[in-house]
Amino acid sequence: DFLCISLVNGFTQLRYNLGDRTVILQTLQKVHTNGNTWHSLSAGRVGNEGYLELDGINVTQNASPGMNALDTHTDFFVGGVSSLNFVNPMATENEPTGFTGCIREIVINNRELNLTVTDPKGGANIGDCDGTDCGYTVCKNNGTCQVENSGFSCSCPREWTGTRCEQSIHCSQNMCGSHALCIPQPSSLSYTCACALGWTGKYCDNKIEFYIAKFVGNSYIKYTDPFYGKRDLHHSLLSLNFTTNQTEGLIAWMGKSEDEDNDFLAIGLANGTLKVVINLGERISVPLMHSKYFTCSDGRWHFITVVQNQTCIKVYLDEELILFEDIDPQRKYTALNYGGICYFGGFEFGRKVNIVTTGLFQKELIGKIKDVVLFQDSKKIQLMKAEGYNIHDGNSRN
Repeated sequence: DFLCISLVNGFTQLRYNLGDRTVILQTLQKVHTNGNTWHSLSAGRVGNEGYLELDGINVTQNASPGMNALDTHTDFFVGGVSSLNFVNPMATENEPTGFTGCIREIVINNRELNLTVTDPKGGANIGDCDGTDCGYTVCKNNGTCQVENSGFSCSCPREWTGTRCEQSIHCSQNMCGSHALCIPQPSSLSYTCACALGWTGKYCDNKIEFYIAKFVGNSYIKYTDPFYGKRDLHHSLLSLNFTTNQTEGLIAWMGKSEDEDNDFLAIGLANGTLKVVINLGERISVPLMHSKYFTCSDGRWHFITVVQNQTCIKVYLDEELILFEDIDPQRKYTALNYGGICYFGGFEFGRKVNIVTTGLFQKELIGKIKDVVLFQDSKKIQLMKAEGYNIHDGNSRN
């Protein structure tokens, strides 16, 4: 299998093979080879349906029956390869040669690669395209970079300050404590303090302990499973108690949630109905909903357990089996490779639930969670020992 982007006779070409045939897409227009024009290129695939876009002009290849997973076990190469033996003969139209030019801002599955001296795994014969201390995106938030004798300086837009325009002016005089993040509120020309786990108060200077986690809509907990390496991922279990009076909200997301190929097990509410979604691979996420249960938004405590036994899923609500389904009788993917990461109530700041879950769930949780158990562990997860923000003590009245 391979996926390759190359220049062919002045045109940009995308070629990929998922195991059965090579798909070839080529842009409609040529690139400028004058050495001073930047082009924006976007390429990829969803299943075996491909797309290639150069400077906003899109070319697509419709899906057809066949393989739809990219199985590669090599490193990711940019601009050239360490050995031409890595290049599949079908990956380029002509003999493969290294790229001559400049490349910047590479984003793969929504994650930008740092094109620095130290971040890549290796490389050779690479120079600095810009040739100055300004480089690319040195000044954040649309700041303008000026080269100085001593390096560089940033001229910042009105709302931003700092040496790299990285700080909101609304947070420049903030009073948030050392256990807080300053969140700018431009509409009110102010800020709020987001408190790290175990702290509360306007400026996050009051220490708390909790066994019941209260989520207020801009809260989340991220738990890293210390036993992940020893788990049998063909047989997973997640159970917890929750209460809410909202009809929408993400309760738990068992998975890395870094890109759309990550496995996950998710629990939440949609239109007041309990919704469980499982993805064991290849982006096939199967939502399981039980229309009879509209009572989960009643402000009472509910106990949910989700059991995954290969492709068979059981969901218990208040100790009653409400869903039992085999999501893939062919058993193509049978393990929940969740990466040892569990989110509760939402995701990190700036990552909206409806975007990260691609619309499976609409909002962060407003409610409470307690008694979380993974697999058949004898002890509950200590949510206090995880990381997160804006979690209140669910026992107190605030």
